[in-house]
Amino acid sequence: MVTGTEPARTVLIAPDCFGDSLTAVQAAQSIAQGWRTSRPGDALVLAPQSDGGPGFVEVLASRLGEIRTSTVSGPLDVDVEAHWVLDTDPPVTAYIECAQACGLALLGGPPTVRTALDAHSRGVGQLIAAARAAGADRIVVGLGGSGCTDGGRGMVEALGGLAAARELLDGVELIAASDVEHPLLGPMGAAAVFGPQKGADPETVAVLEQRLTEWAEQLNTAAGRTISDDPGAGAAGGIGAALLALGGRRESGASIIAEHTGLGADVAAADLVITGEGRFDDQSLHGKVVSALAAGAQSHQIPVLVLAGQVTLAPPALTAAGIAAAHSISDHAGSVQLAIDDAANQLTGLATEVAATWG
Repeated sequence: MVTGTEPARTVLIAPDCFGDSLTAVQAAQSIAQGWRTSRPGDALVLAPQSDGGPGFVEVLASRLGEIRTSTVSGPLDVDVEAHWVLDTDPPVTAYIECAQACGLALLGGPPTVRTALDAHSRGVGQLIAAARAAGADRIVVGLGGSGCTDGGRGMVEALGGLAAARELLDGVELIAASDVEHPLLGPMGAAAVFGPQKGADPETVAVLEQRLTEWAEQLNTAAGRTISDDPGAGAAGGIGAALLALGGRRESGASIIAEHTGLGADVAAADLVITGEGRFDDQSLHGKVVSALAAGAQSHQIPVLVLAGQVTLAPPALTAAGIAAAHSISDHAGSVQLAIDDAANQLTGLATEVAATWG
């Protein structure tokens, strides 16, 4: 515990979600609870983050706009209640999270070959239609955590097809919020890279790739260029490609959240930044929340700590990324399973331990 001889710090707590175990908001609360136990004198600023995946709407709803709820088709046709945010300050902006309509968590169980083939993005199209009906001039779609690999075909069909969708969105600023840089097709595409995470075996990946290849011809024709090769086209099972074909553009999801939560000012005012995510690995250093925070903190010479479910990066990689230290919940808990099953308590315990020894 902090003593009277140790100065109090301003600590910025800005984690991403921890997979399906903790939302970013829950993770920030757990870290704060543990940190206060060891250092009750520190001033804590909670600023949960997202890169466009699960938690995108929850994080934004805590800072701006009005939360709305729409009943839409889930990834396997069972209706779900999807939340989105409408900010009525001009330009009227809707923030949509694809995981609310077609997320892995909505499959009703672990992903299988059957769900990999059947899951669709129709509900995302219904959310876009709801946003347009509410008067949105700008629609930001957070991409990530999807359970489908349909290239956004379901989304487009829910909007009446490519021609009708482009007409509906004419004059609307459409943004695909994602930090995924994968194209739609090929060995680094949506089916090959993300299909196995959604239940696809090698044979199913091949079927999904063929479907996407055929659909890509229509998307490219509608766009008047080869958007299927664009970075981010493979995001959220290819929903990124469909958004690009409808006239959208890709922006960093982490940057959008950072802008609307005032992250830059929070970092500049902090003495220490704590962030985290489910798995801290090499991908974390390429456009994810952790890398964005580390880059911002480096410019102010502010140390960054990472608390993650698992940590696979070696110390030299941490140093190169401007991260002072990274700590694993699974190491603290003694097993990966306990870290998942008791994530909130284990993260609180890890934060308590780190706070007691840091600095």
